[in-house]
Amino acid sequence: MGDTILFSIISGILGVFLGVAIMIAMTKIGLNQSKSEAELIISESKSKAENTLRQAVLDGKTQVYELKLEAEKEIKNRKSELHETEAKLSRREDTLNFRDETCIAKEKQIDDKNQKAADKLQKLEKMETELQEKIDVQINELERVASMSALEAKKELMDVVEKKMDKEVSIYIKNSEDEAKARASDNAKNIIALAIQRFAQEETIERTVSVVAIPSEEMKGRIIGREGRNIKAIEQATGVELIIDDTPEAITLSCFDPIRREIARRSLESLIKDGRIQPGRIEEVVNKNRKELQDMMFKTGEETVFKLGIGKIDKELIKILGRLYFRYSYGQNVLNHSMEVAYLTGMMAAELGLNQSLAKRAGLLHDIGKGLDFEQDGSHIELGFKIAKKYGENDVVLNAIQSHHGEYEPDNLISNLVAAADALSAARPGARIESFENYIKRLEDLEKIANGFDGVSKVYAIQAGREIRVLVEPERIDDVRCHKIAKDIKEKIEAELTYPGQIKVVVIRETRASELAK
Repeated sequence: MGDTILFSIISGILGVFLGVAIMIAMTKIGLNQSKSEAELIISESKSKAENTLRQAVLDGKTQVYELKLEAEKEIKNRKSELHETEAKLSRREDTLNFRDETCIAKEKQIDDKNQKAADKLQKLEKMETELQEKIDVQINELERVASMSALEAKKELMDVVEKKMDKEVSIYIKNSEDEAKARASDNAKNIIALAIQRFAQEETIERTVSVVAIPSEEMKGRIIGREGRNIKAIEQATGVELIIDDTPEAITLSCFDPIRREIARRSLESLIKDGRIQPGRIEEVVNKNRKELQDMMFKTGEETVFKLGIGKIDKELIKILGRLYFRYSYGQNVLNHSMEVAYLTGMMAAELGLNQSLAKRAGLLHDIGKGLDFEQDGSHIELGFKIAKKYGENDVVLNAIQSHHGEYEPDNLISNLVAAADALSAARPGARIESFENYIKRLEDLEKIANGFDGVSKVYAIQAGREIRVLVEPERIDDVRCHKIAKDIKEKIEAELTYPGQIKVVVIRETRASELAK
């Protein structure tokens, strides 16, 4: 048993040693094999590196060669361009030399011609002097033969002509006087009619026209349209007359109804801004602006009632109040005037201890009829009374409407206050006729500017300030200076005045000779 165990142990030890020996032998064999593989890899790497190096050197030499070829080609091209440029410069230099020679030749020709002209002028002056001497000799000879001087011969000739023309001149003068008398009568009638027409035009323009600015004169043709279709469509849709004349970049709208005129103005501005001007589009735009204006007038009336704080008013009366925003009387806005009367009446009523709200209401509605007098027959007092009564206004308000111009007797204090406030609002400085005052001032400024120039005797501003006629003293101002004065006046007007349209400056230099036969 013991021997068996010992044998097993020895066998185990021997097995271990044998395994270790085998492992060492195997390791040596593996190392030798790895060393051989490594040497083989190193050898292959060296071979590849040498091949790569040779290829790189070859590629580098190829690129250098190609770059050299490109550089030589670029140099060749540059030399070619340089030769072409030198050739062009050479040709241009030849051309300039040729032109220079030509100019020198022409200058020489001109100098020769100038010299010839100077010689001819000298000869002409000499010939003129000789001719004048011969004429003087001939005149002296004629005077000796005729036994009279040239002045005496001229006087005798004029006497003969005067005797022959005396009868014809008398007939001509008589005919001229008859014609002048006939024309004087016609001219007087025309002047009177023209003055009346211009005066009426100033009133009409202030009350019945609006002006629409246009971006260019070409827009006038588009508004008129082919065969006048567009302008006819606008006039039919709005009931307003369009006046297209020579006024630059402006169109005038003429109509007695301010609402229709405002609708036309808004519609025309919308069409000009939109650019599509044709009959179908015109009707659509007019209807749209008519509705917008109705809404705006109602809103304006509501705001007015709210500002005054006078309580509830019927919607129809509010609409009519809004219409007053576009109504003017003697240049004064009727809605603003009515609000002023309402405020003044309310303040005076408060001082007297009266119903302030009722007083404001009467003041606001006193001119309500002016919102209807363009559409219905009757005065604004009659129309205002009817419409206010129709919508149930207080008797005090009705009496204030009837009596504020003195056509009816006032039956209460508030009616008297409304009449007084109406007079105060219209009479305060700057309330009315402002445009007329500006117009008069512009005419005065025009005449003042022209009178400030030396030699001006009289100045007349005519045609509503569109023309100014300046009479100058003929003894001090000649025809040439007339043009200079006209230009100077024009420039001073442009620099100092603001005015619509254009102003024509006419300078007149007149010389009259008259004698009285006794």
